[in-house]
Amino acid sequence: MTPSLPAPMDVRLMNIVSLLLGLAFVGMLAVLGIGWLVQQNLFRLAAIKVRGDVSHNNAVTLRANVLPRLNGNFFTVDLRGAQSAFESVPWVRRAVVQREFPNRLSVVLQEHKAIAYWGREADAQLVNTHGEVFEANPGDVESEDLPLLSGPDGQAALVLDAYRRLSPVFEKIDAQIELLELTSRGSWRTRLDDGATLELGHGAMEEIENRVARFVATLTQVAGKFGKPLESADLRYGNGYAIKLRGVTTTVLGDKANAKEKR
Repeated sequence: MTPSLPAPMDVRLMNIVSLLLGLAFVGMLAVLGIGWLVQQNLFRLAAIKVRGDVSHNNAVTLRANVLPRLNGNFFTVDLRGAQSAFESVPWVRRAVVQREFPNRLSVVLQEHKAIAYWGREADAQLVNTHGEVFEANPGDVESEDLPLLSGPDGQAALVLDAYRRLSPVFEKIDAQIELLELTSRGSWRTRLDDGATLELGHGAMEEIENRVARFVATLTQVAGKFGKPLESADLRYGNGYAIKLRGVTTTVLGDKANAKEKR
């Protein structure tokens, strides 16, 4: 048999070019076909299914706030943009958005759970259980006796942690924290639900807790001698504290030598 000769180089190049052009044509048709398909009414977003926490928002409210910000259909909608749109709705902390074929979005919401007010009393914001400050209508808060926390910007989580640690200590004298403030100089002060104000001073939270525990352990006995309620207290002394009872002059308890040296 006569062996077959290899095709000339120009023929092989033409075959390769033809193949590539054929593949490009097929790819173009596929792209056009997919583009036509995704534009069909079948894939236009027709519904949004909402699950999770919806105590402060209903489906009507969510659609009114979110739908105008959604562009595209099932395939082209920006899920991150949709997530941001849902999270911009008051009380919504987190939103997980997913597609549901062929024309729906599924959204799982997590709402803020208010645990305290934050800032000045006149225009306070809200703090959630994670120590995050958020904007919402204070009138929508279920509880009417939330404490007011205050401090420098970005310190809400720190102040909330202090509130959680000090509240059980004050509960031993049947008192609740109405206001807890961290000043710009790093000093703590609080106001109780009976109106009494306390200067807690500087230091690590362990030190503050110890001072408050010492104060709580002896207050009932001291105040009982006079039969008067507490008006204010200063816990910034080295080994003791000063208290003022309503209708009674200031009384200093503890080591008198250390009482003059405030932290």
